Amino acid sequence: MDLNLKNKYALITGASKGIGLAVAKSLAGEGCHLHLAARNEDSLVTAANDITNSYDVKVHIHVADLSAAKDRTKLANDCRNIDILINNAGSIPRGGLEEFDDERLRDAWELKLFGYIHLTRELYALMKARCSGVVINVIGSAADNPSYNYIAGSMANVALANFTIALGRESQNYGVRVVAIHPSITKTERMIAHHEKLAEMQFGDKSRWQDVLPEMPFGRPTEPYEVADMVTFFASSRASYTSGVVVSVTNGL
Repeated sequence: MDLNLKNKYALITGASKGIGLAVAKSLAGEGCHLHLAARNEDSLVTAANDITNSYDVKVHIHVADLSAAKDRTKLANDCRNIDILINNAGSIPRGGLEEFDDERLRDAWELKLFGYIHLTRELYALMKARCSGVVINVIGSAADNPSYNYIAGSMANVALANFTIALGRESQNYGVRVVAIHPSITKTERMIAHHEKLAEMQFGDKSRWQDVLPEMPFGRPTEPYEVADMVTFFASSRASYTSGVVVSVTNGL
């Protein structure tokens, strides 16, 4: 199936590893040119080289701290002509209510919650003026299945889900689609590191991290490419009648 993404331009945040890097490779496989944004320059260079060695696409890298409004504004200005925005950057600290005063809560939300909204606002205005574009927000299943020990992330995720629905219902009037993807537990470096800590506490052996995973469909966590391929499909014209929706890659959990 041709997804009609050849020679489109996409901006992916959090693109140096994990789901973001998998999305970049999936889009590159469809002939989409890329803007990759992340904090770590070395990781971005490695990712860009990996992609250009495998795919005939252009790759631009942007070193940016997307928890900083000035970096988000600069990134939007540097990527004014993109066709697709993939908001993916952002990890929110775990913890319960007592662990978050107002300042820490705002700091926790700056990268993901406000980062997604700010970057979308900047680039959506340009897409709207062109009557063309797609925004994909990679959020997370805590929006549907909140956890007290991930209270800040659960709140941010449900806010971004509703942001997606509200904007996506309006954006379709201007030829722009907005879609959210909720990954379940995905086998990224960050996920493995978190479960290694749990395994160290429970068993004294971090190599047993898979033993502390909850019961999951198919008996395993989601692979990054499985989320990435879903993102790529909804970024394509094959999903042209889809906006203002949240798609869960959770197998019903």
